[in-house]
Amino acid sequence: MQHATFNCTHYGAGYQYGAGLLERGIFIPRLAPFPLTEERRRLAGACLGVCRAHFPAILEEMRGLADGQGCPEDAIQTILFSMYTSPAPVRCSCFAVNGPGGPLLGRNSDFLPHMEEYNLNAVYCLSGSSAAFTGNTTAFIELEDGVNSHGLAVGLTSVPSAEAAPGLNAGLLLRYFLENCRSTAEVISAVRRIPRASAQTFTVADRSGDIAVIECSPSGCEVIRPEHGCVCAVNAFHSPSMRRLNAAGADNWRSGERYAAMERALRASRERGSAFSMELLSGKYGFMCQYDRAAGQDTVWSVVYDLAHGLIYRAEGNPARVPFEQDRRFTWTPGSARGC
Repeated sequence: MQHATFNCTHYGAGYQYGAGLLERGIFIPRLAPFPLTEERRRLAGACLGVCRAHFPAILEEMRGLADGQGCPEDAIQTILFSMYTSPAPVRCSCFAVNGPGGPLLGRNSDFLPHMEEYNLNAVYCLSGSSAAFTGNTTAFIELEDGVNSHGLAVGLTSVPSAEAAPGLNAGLLLRYFLENCRSTAEVISAVRRIPRASAQTFTVADRSGDIAVIECSPSGCEVIRPEHGCVCAVNAFHSPSMRRLNAAGADNWRSGERYAAMERALRASRERGSAFSMELLSGKYGFMCQYDRAAGQDTVWSVVYDLAHGLIYRAEGNPARVPFEQDRRFTWTPGSARGC
């Protein structure tokens, strides 16, 4: 996993990241996990206006990324705007709990092991953002889980679906939440307000203990509130109003087993602290990360956000083999305005 810190403007962050990749011989248009088809170009063009209206700062970062890479801006936009709309095999697990020690969010990122050298952990302290934040991603400047200095944590799971429409996709939406929201309630409001390009879930927790799973797609949105003090999500919709949008026959990397393991363990446990969360993500209570890496499937990182104590624990690899370590690059105290 790569590590970066961006303490600058959005354009500067994009340029710094793009130029750094280029120095390592990494050219994003050649690395995209899908062809840049005319259909994707048209979708990206339609998403551009939505992004300009709701998240203009990220367009500056895309421009900086393109300049740092020395490639056309529309190539970067095509890749980033169409990401998650025809999901690559990203099969993740996420949960949030209110335990005796306060709220926690945990997530496993399941992806292609041959791509893991490009995975990024980044710390952002950007001018114009309401919060500092940190996050992890397989998708360049988009984020797939993270926490901000207001004590808001969010993790996504992609849901295979035939739906795609002009809007912000999963990774751009999560990035927007961390930059602009302070609470679970604000995330829910933003999801309902901003057009959505892809199908996904967002597991959300804030330091007050408000937790939820948001199942959403271009055409629907449902908020799932906790039973037994916990919520969890994988790569399928579970609410009655959203189940019809699940793609029939999709390879979900045993998501049903992962969902059952989380639900069973979370409901049975009384502790639900950081140690328990790391054990759950590591597969101690059922199938979570025990993939056959030789078959091209693996958990490529695992993370626990302890919101009550301002702590992050991350395993930079499969947590059944790689130990969790405390991330000291991003520190914040509950209630602080900045984290770096």
